[in-house]
Amino acid sequence: MDELSIVQRRMRVQRLSGNEGFVAPAEVVASLGAMQAQEFAEAKWSLAERMHGEPTDAEIEGAFDRGEIIRTHILRPTWHFVAPEDLEWMLKISAPRVHQANRYWYAQVDLDDDLLKRGCEVIGSAFEPGEAKLRRELGTVLSEAGIEAEGPALGYLAHYAELEGVICSGPRRGKQQTYMLVADRVPSTPKRSRAGALTELARRYFRGHGPATIKDFSWWSGLTTADCREAVELTGSDLNAEDHGDGNDWFAGPKPSRVPRRTGGRLIPMYDELGVAFQDVRMVYATGAPDGMMARPILIDGVTVGSWRRTPAKAAVTIEATLLRKLTGAEADALDEVVARFGRFLELDAKLEAEVVSR
Repeated sequence: MDELSIVQRRMRVQRLSGNEGFVAPAEVVASLGAMQAQEFAEAKWSLAERMHGEPTDAEIEGAFDRGEIIRTHILRPTWHFVAPEDLEWMLKISAPRVHQANRYWYAQVDLDDDLLKRGCEVIGSAFEPGEAKLRRELGTVLSEAGIEAEGPALGYLAHYAELEGVICSGPRRGKQQTYMLVADRVPSTPKRSRAGALTELARRYFRGHGPATIKDFSWWSGLTTADCREAVELTGSDLNAEDHGDGNDWFAGPKPSRVPRRTGGRLIPMYDELGVAFQDVRMVYATGAPDGMMARPILIDGVTVGSWRRTPAKAAVTIEATLLRKLTGAEADALDEVVARFGRFLELDAKLEAEVVSR
């Protein structure tokens, strides 16, 4: 299978092509398993582009504020969106690995095991029922309990409490994220065994991202290669093994009956799952691959034709596109259409400023 076919299949299973978008943000997140959300504003666009119709930024934010999706640290040591009903079982298998990855940083800010556990207990007892707190307000509570933490140390104490399943995201207060108790934000869900959790994580990853390799799954999940192989074996016939002729073990869910070759224009945001979910990012470029990875690629029919960034203003947004080559008429139309769609997402007028880079 050629590189472009791999990209187009991944776009298909992620609902970035065709007309079969998800209805709600939680459906997007659950289908992918989890979704990196380090850049909150850009992650909202990632959600919207996978949904049916044209949801706005305000509508996605409303779903977040209602707790229909949770933003927390759950796989690699960074923010992810996760469906509330998936939080507990996913933490069960991922939290020990993230704690391990964080050990060095805990030590750098003088947080030993006793202090981490004591801080977590203080944070867990700091909330009234249904209350949301800013991180700085958690710092005040910790200070009153004799734990002085600010800056990175406070961040890692909150991070630790998230991984322990004590707190998660609450509704935003202005532009700042709040925290709430998981017990107040997340419904009780049936327990899963470790094997059951591993099986479900593999099923979600490959069905929502495949075709992909064990190495990709290990990168995305933060689990060891051995755990990832075990997880794939546990899925049995739920995943299809594929031979792409490169010596890797490839897996995916049921093969789509139709993979559109014409997927239109896409403004892929920073840390989108189409790229960040794979160790070997298989982007296809309109010209020779540029040095380094493009933070925000522009895709037309699965081919990367350039990169973009946005400059918002009060009543408008400007999309600055840096193109690898001059676009054809059809490609230019596709780019114009997605820029207009992005404007409707923000409920702003959108203007495109494009230039071709000199190579």
